[in-house]
Amino acid sequence: MQSVNLKRLAEELHLSIATVSRALQDSHEVSPATKERVRALATALDYQPNAYASSLRRNQSKTIGVVIPKVTNHFFALAINGIEEAARQAGFHVLIYLTHEEYEREVSIIQHLKGGRVDGILMSVASGTENTEHLRSLRIPVVFFDRICPDISTANVTTNDYESGYQATAHLIEAGCRTIAHLLLSSSLSIGRNRQQGYLDALVAHGLTPSPGLTLPGTPANDGPAGQVGRIRELLQRRPDIDGIFASVERLAVSAYHVCRELGRRIPEDVKIVGFSNLESVSLFDPPLTTITQPAYDIGREAAKILLRAVEKKRPILPTQSVVLASELVQRRSTMP
Repeated sequence: MQSVNLKRLAEELHLSIATVSRALQDSHEVSPATKERVRALATALDYQPNAYASSLRRNQSKTIGVVIPKVTNHFFALAINGIEEAARQAGFHVLIYLTHEEYEREVSIIQHLKGGRVDGILMSVASGTENTEHLRSLRIPVVFFDRICPDISTANVTTNDYESGYQATAHLIEAGCRTIAHLLLSSSLSIGRNRQQGYLDALVAHGLTPSPGLTLPGTPANDGPAGQVGRIRELLQRRPDIDGIFASVERLAVSAYHVCRELGRRIPEDVKIVGFSNLESVSLFDPPLTTITQPAYDIGREAAKILLRAVEKKRPILPTQSVVLASELVQRRSTMP
């Protein structure tokens, strides 16, 4: 069967290929009557546009890359849903790359994407990333979400991490806690620094003196749940006076639950816990976990919309296009007085 392409439509209509193409794109350069003739024949012959050829003509792949640390974190799963929804509406495809929190893997992925495989990149940097030279040399649009690179001049889509860190700590203080530990993801990440600063400022504002010994430094990227549990166990054994825990990410909150159960520390009677998490199952924890819940889906969608507008209009992305969305503190029984 002869394939139905622009050339065949043009031959049967006795029009030029360019005129047929413009008619199908609803160009003002083509009369309404001609557009109607072209559309009628295209429908009758079941013409399907060649997306690959169209992309080549526009010098676009119609694909964006999404670089994230992992998918086991429910935040990123929700963010990907938002990204894919925005991309689908714009007619773009999504390629997902995982760094597994490793700087070297992140560098390798970025080098791979520089070859024109994608039209733009959405990215949340790895916890092990401190040197951003591999990102400075990018020649395609990039938008950071959640974990950003402040020294790269582009748009960022984040939540209000400082305010959320402050609110979480103030909530523990108001629940009666006086010795509050902070379980930190990584001091090299913007979200880690902002949440930690909120924690410290909330202590001072409520008349409590911050202690470096109450902040548990971020664990290495290859330190799994067993390593996290060991570090938290050592902290609680060294400081039995800890009566509150602010976990900056959900996996550290889960590890804190394991340690408290192991050491016989009752939640919330002996230790109250609040953590960042988008897991729906936190309401099933024993006791249910009080969380800072991030608008993960909206963060992903807004980041994608900024990137896609820039790609389609061939315009630069400016830092002034950055968006900050508010998170919500949801109180459950882990912080009840």
